[in-house]
Amino acid sequence: MNASAGIELRDVGKRYGAIWAVRGVSLAVAPGEFFTLLGPSGCGKTTALRMIAGFVEPDEGEILLDGRSVAGVPPWRRDLGLVFQSYALWPHLTVFEHVAFGLRERRVPGAELRSRVADALRMVGLEGLAERRPSQLSGGQQQRVALARTLVLRPRALLLDEPLSNLDAKLRAQMRLELRRLHRELSITTVYVTHDQEEAMALSTRLAVFDHGVMIQLGTPAEVYRRPATRFVAEFLGAANLLPATLEPGSEGRRIRLRGGPVMTTSAPAETPGTAVLCLIRPETIRLSASATVNHVTATVQSAVYLGGRYDCELALGEGLVLRADVPASAATAPPKPGEAVGIAVAPEDILVLPA
Repeated sequence: MNASAGIELRDVGKRYGAIWAVRGVSLAVAPGEFFTLLGPSGCGKTTALRMIAGFVEPDEGEILLDGRSVAGVPPWRRDLGLVFQSYALWPHLTVFEHVAFGLRERRVPGAELRSRVADALRMVGLEGLAERRPSQLSGGQQQRVALARTLVLRPRALLLDEPLSNLDAKLRAQMRLELRRLHRELSITTVYVTHDQEEAMALSTRLAVFDHGVMIQLGTPAEVYRRPATRFVAEFLGAANLLPATLEPGSEGRRIRLRGGPVMTTSAPAETPGTAVLCLIRPETIRLSASATVNHVTATVQSAVYLGGRYDCELALGEGLVLRADVPASAATAPPKPGEAVGIAVAPEDILVLPA
């Protein structure tokens, strides 16, 4: 495998007519990093990836590989491996022929070609399947062929565009593990595009959240999930209770009064009392508690759906004020029942305040 490349975007933008698909994006991907572009359909993440690959030229800004501008450099000279959402497998070719195709185009000698194809198939767990055709493979195996076809060329970086979106949930989970293993073994710079926040958080060293062509937030999965910069990021990265509130003065740090509900304490820095804000509480941070010294309130169970290891509960705190909570099934002495009054608690550090 060639040395992994660093990738940098400097104030990059792409416009189609009057519409900016991507605008003002600046980020740096370190060599060997697994970096994810995350966002909903049409947010600009695939356009950004295609600009890195060279299939789309930016209208403004600059893209660099290992510190060198690639303006005007065609895709085939950038030495990057691209795996599309569509596997693009030919029905008449065997697995071996698919993986060997790029090497034949580069006139790699026969003995080396066979050795490199065998190594690539071993990397992706397809030993023994070299003579099969796509119709004889599962969806996950076809995806591995597409990966092997790219890895055999020893690219400086791997670009993956929604590669698991055509797989069912079980296969997606298996392929996530495979991608993590491959990245760990190869240490290849990887830029991954997805709309699936679970994939992004499971795979990424860091991720960038996109919306309407703009990069909203960049950080590690834990940083972005635990400390989202905006309401959009909070809601896009998993379940979120977002409650209107007002800041109140208090001696224990910032205190907020939920609209129609109780006063709660957060660990965030104090700001001007009376300011309207949004209070963010993740469902998994809410715990059932008979008593607690801070942020202990009484709620009424509206619903409790059993999901195996946990209950997905709706808890009413006041008129029109409802919290979603994940209650571990193993920790509950009895299942929460609709109409039951329960005590709940949230740690101050698990309450985030966002602009209203």
